[in-house]
Amino acid sequence: MSKELNIIARIRTDFPTKFGIPRQSGLIDDLKAAVVFEPEYRNADALRGLEGFSHIWLIWEFSAALRDTWSPTVRPPRLGGNKRMGVFATRSPFRPNPLGLSSVRLDSIEVDPELGPILHVSGADLLNQTPIFDIKPYLPYTDCHPEATGGFIEPLADHELVVDFPEQWLNRIPPQRRQALVRVLAHDPRPSYQKDPQRIYGLEFAGLEIKFTVLDKVLTVCEVKQTGTHPVP
Repeated sequence: MSKELNIIARIRTDFPTKFGIPRQSGLIDDLKAAVVFEPEYRNADALRGLEGFSHIWLIWEFSAALRDTWSPTVRPPRLGGNKRMGVFATRSPFRPNPLGLSSVRLDSIEVDPELGPILHVSGADLLNQTPIFDIKPYLPYTDCHPEATGGFIEPLADHELVVDFPEQWLNRIPPQRRQALVRVLAHDPRPSYQKDPQRIYGLEFAGLEIKFTVLDKVLTVCEVKQTGTHPVP
C-alpha cells in the first residue's frame, strides 16, 4: 500500500550543494532560511495559530539522495565511513522512504503579496529548494526529552575546529552571515574519512565559494570568491 505525498512548500537556504550543510537541525541556529509554499497551499488560514509557537518540525524529502533500492545498513560519515550501522539507527538520507525531519526555530511569518505566507526560520539543515511535505508545531512538554541518550553518536557531538579566517577574506562575507558561516566551518564540513592537510576544500554558501584547508584542529580559509548563485534574501 502506498500514497503519493504532496509537496506543500520548498525551503530557501544558503546551501546550493550538500557539502557544508549542518549535520543536524538546530546545530547552527544563526543560519536563516525561508519556507515558501507552493501556489495551491498559499492560504494564510492553514497557519492560523502557528505564530504562538517558537519552534516547528519540518518533514521533507532527501531530494538529492533518491535511490531505487535501499540497504539495511549504511556507513555514517561521522564514523569515518568504514563502519556499518543499521539504517534505522542513523539519520542517513539513504532510507526506504527518503524522509527527513528537522526542528527549526520559527522567527516570523510574513505575508508576501506574490508568494503568500512565508515562514522565516533559523537552524535548518536543508539544501536549497528541498521539498517539504508537512509542517507541525514543536511541543516542548512532549517533544523535549532532557534525559535522552545519544547512542554511538554522543562521543562525537563536541568535535569542533578552530577557524582562522583572515580579514581580507572575512570582509567579503556579508556581516549578517559571518557568524553563521564561521560556525558552519567550525563544525568541520568534511567527511570524517578526509584528513589530507594539503587538500583545498570548497564550500558554496550564500552566493560565495569558501576555500579552506584543515591541519590538525585548525581550519584556515584561503580564498573567497563569487559564484553564479544568489543568496537567500
